[in-house]
Amino acid sequence: MINSTDIQEILAGYDTSNITIATLGGHSALDVCLGAKQLGFKTVVVAQRGRHEVYTKHYKTNGNIGCVDDVIVVDNFKDVTNPDVQEQLRDRNSLFVHSRYFWVYCDYNEVEQNFKVPIIGNRVLVRKEERDEEKNQYYLLEKAGINIPKQFANYKDIDRLCFVKAAEAERSYERDFFLVNSPEEYEKEMRQRFGDAFEEQSPVVEEFVLGPMVNLNFFYSSVNDRLEFMGTDIRRQTNIDGILRLTAPEQMKVLEKVQPKYIENGHQAVTLKESLLTKVFEAGERFVAAVKEDYPEGMIGAFALQGAVTAGPPSEEIYIFDVSMRIPGSPGTMFTPYSGYLHGQSMSYGKRIAMEVKAALENDKLDAILT
Repeated sequence: MINSTDIQEILAGYDTSNITIATLGGHSALDVCLGAKQLGFKTVVVAQRGRHEVYTKHYKTNGNIGCVDDVIVVDNFKDVTNPDVQEQLRDRNSLFVHSRYFWVYCDYNEVEQNFKVPIIGNRVLVRKEERDEEKNQYYLLEKAGINIPKQFANYKDIDRLCFVKAAEAERSYERDFFLVNSPEEYEKEMRQRFGDAFEEQSPVVEEFVLGPMVNLNFFYSSVNDRLEFMGTDIRRQTNIDGILRLTAPEQMKVLEKVQPKYIENGHQAVTLKESLLTKVFEAGERFVAAVKEDYPEGMIGAFALQGAVTAGPPSEEIYIFDVSMRIPGSPGTMFTPYSGYLHGQSMSYGKRIAMEVKAALENDKLDAILT
């Protein structure tokens, strides 16, 4: 396991006056690069061949335009953990911004134990997003006393509308979502996806929360010991978003031949009414405290609590059904006002991360933001 001593040894070989912000070419790479450039840092993207021209051509730094200074092209995203690629990153004095993209394509153990590039954030937390991990996101949410939907360990106990989160049959790193109202509906849907072997699967089955969905995007500053609310967004998903645009009679016709899919394609910026902000901050603070109790390095930087708001009575409540323990995937967070209320300007995660790196360098606290 990479530890603080390893990170200090790596940093000892760095020119900290010439830091580069690095990331993998997908998810939030352009957001990260723009923010880094705005704060005066160099940028490098590790891009997979075939997808690399977004970074080598369309957004490459050229004078006063573009935000990607350098690109390391690899045959496959997972090659970012190869020793030669790590060496190229260290030669550039790189601090690495991890994302869901990074962890999907790279082996958890390989990153935790052998990726010898300092990561901005806590490298042991992202695997806790997985449902089969000990002390995972659900454990932390419950420990924090945050409202979560009722979960069903045995699908035969389903007695209400439930949301099922299963791994896709073709792409195990993607989740397949569907709604069921009974054990019989569950078996039918699972058989369509996995055949008679469906009972070998162990999806999350949870009560469907009725209410507007919202992603609560936070930033915990280890330099300032401060929780910040970055903004709010909702997911745009294929093909359910298209189905929901139809009238009810049209939906019924489509659903005779088309299976709803909840595959994320993007995000939309949304806002919350101000009276809910107390509950938003309470949830964020409790989650940060719960993480710290079990994982001493704690929550570092970007994370998100994804959920919905119920109607009450007596009052609206926030229920959380998913956690992102790294930079969320929405660059649209900057188009909500919440970071602006604190910093005087609404900002992207990329810029906020770069601000934290700059503050850590100025205050000799790099060890507080890196693992």
